Amino acid sequence: MTLEMAQRSTLGPALTPATLQELSSSQVRALASDIRAFLVDKVCASGGHLGVNLGVVELTLALHRVFRSPRDRILFDTGHQSYVHKIVTGRADGFDTLRARGGLAGYPSQAESVHDLVENSHASTALSYADGLSKADEVLGVRGRRVVAVIGDGAFTGGMCWEAMNNIGAAKRPVIVVLNDNERAYAPASGAFADHLKAIRRSPMRTNIFKQLGFTYLGPVDGHNTSMLEAAFSQASAIDGPVVVHCLTSKGKGYEPAESDEADRFHAVGVVDPATGRPRKAGGRTWTDVFSTTIADIGAERPDVVCLTASMLLPTGLGPFTQRFPDRVFDVGIAEQHMVTSAAGLALGGCHPVVAVYATFLNRAFDQVLMDVALHRLPVTFVLDRAGITGPDGPSHHGMWDLGLLAAVPGLRVAAPRSAQQLDELLREAVNVTSGPTVVRFPKAAAGEHVEAVRRVGSYDVLYEGSADDALIVSMGPLSRACVDAAEQLAAEGIGVQVVDPRWVIPADRLLVELAREHRVVITVEDGGRAGGAGSAFAQAATDAGVTTPIHNLGMPRRFVQHASRQQILDEHGYTAGGIATAIRQALTGGGPYRQEPDKAPVSLV
Repeated sequence: MTLEMAQRSTLGPALTPATLQELSSSQVRALASDIRAFLVDKVCASGGHLGVNLGVVELTLALHRVFRSPRDRILFDTGHQSYVHKIVTGRADGFDTLRARGGLAGYPSQAESVHDLVENSHASTALSYADGLSKADEVLGVRGRRVVAVIGDGAFTGGMCWEAMNNIGAAKRPVIVVLNDNERAYAPASGAFADHLKAIRRSPMRTNIFKQLGFTYLGPVDGHNTSMLEAAFSQASAIDGPVVVHCLTSKGKGYEPAESDEADRFHAVGVVDPATGRPRKAGGRTWTDVFSTTIADIGAERPDVVCLTASMLLPTGLGPFTQRFPDRVFDVGIAEQHMVTSAAGLALGGCHPVVAVYATFLNRAFDQVLMDVALHRLPVTFVLDRAGITGPDGPSHHGMWDLGLLAAVPGLRVAAPRSAQQLDELLREAVNVTSGPTVVRFPKAAAGEHVEAVRRVGSYDVLYEGSADDALIVSMGPLSRACVDAAEQLAAEGIGVQVVDPRWVIPADRLLVELAREHRVVITVEDGGRAGGAGSAFAQAATDAGVTTPIHNLGMPRRFVQHASRQQILDEHGYTAGGIATAIRQALTGGGPYRQEPDKAPVSLV
């Protein structure tokens, strides 16, 4: 029997919480070893969150042996640490399709299992869910059901955790907080709370913040000893009130390449060789790589430029800047709201802050962008990595909402570079703005080719000029090659198309608005949500200017888009030369190029 056959025999659909509870201690230890080998095999083949799941194998097995899911509610904060939970609840056979189109999601998914209650994949939220669930049980008279929230020490750097702890500790309802302490988020943990956890590990009997907030404290517990974990969880289950079970785990446990990786312990990997942990093939230069180089160069030229990140130092490309200017980088933990207002303070103090953050995570700090930065017209530059469609990480990680939100912010300007060369150019322009906030957004992808401009008019670039003024394509960001190819296809049919790149997509360029007046139809193309996005802002500006040319916006629908590769999703939604050309033909014949599907009804859990 091969290793894979042996793993499938123990990890297949027959493995459920009920069958897990029947195993002996020695069988559980053997199962933990099988799961680690399985995770290394499958995640290295597909890409995904590896190190964090290797660290919670015994912890997850113990949870499912003590608690009775789905009656007992087990919540995984951030959700990327739920792979073992998926295996234990009968989904091991789906790991060949992990994060692939139509396959197993990389985060909890209600559509997959009754054991996945919430699909939270933004950090620091699980405790608030747990607080609400415990309140609901109290209001509805449900007795004997436990609410368990598994949350890492890194997520405790987020303010939502402490807002929830404040409420849970005071209410005395039976919520069990499982603190998965691996001394890391991506990188090693830092800050006052990390120091406090170190003190607890040295002197467990001393008074700690959890006790002071009204929680019974159990631990520290060896997070890789299932017997000790089961004893602690059983003790917590018997307590009629809030409990913290402090579990000490090791990220990347049992896989030498991960354990020896000081940067992030293989937190997340692409497709790698499981024997070495190295990529199977070299990747091309990414947008993040380009930003990484440019911001470090800007740092050498501008001593007032400082960088901030929310526990994403390396993923957002700040490694080289940190190496060269360690005193000008501030990792605030998973605290996006604090990060933005701290950046506002830095700007008030005379610095030019550059906030490097995933586009989807800036959603969490919209009020701070609006009221703390923009209201004061502060020169803060936001660099949004993973903007637009990201691909296999699914609906919570697509950067689809930033343009719709930021378009409403007075005085804020948004740049969407079409290439690596443009990213360098626009980032430099952004940090030179002193009159208000700026944003530079780019996708999670290879940087791709640079489409040369025919000429520049004011701030926008002309990329293609047809023989007639039938249609104007306003290409916003990295989709310019598809737009130019569409124009060339249409030219062969006798349809004259002009393609322009605004470079700065919000607010709408007045010269571009006037250019729209000269064409029969205008199509805007943006890598983001079309509801309230940059295309909508352009259409509104044209209406305000009295332009009567029909303007159609190509963008992502007002819907949560499921996981697949970035290219698969773009192709499916018409972001190809053929799709854009078809949209223009339809628009020229009087039809709308885009039919918005009605919003889907929310999933009912009743």
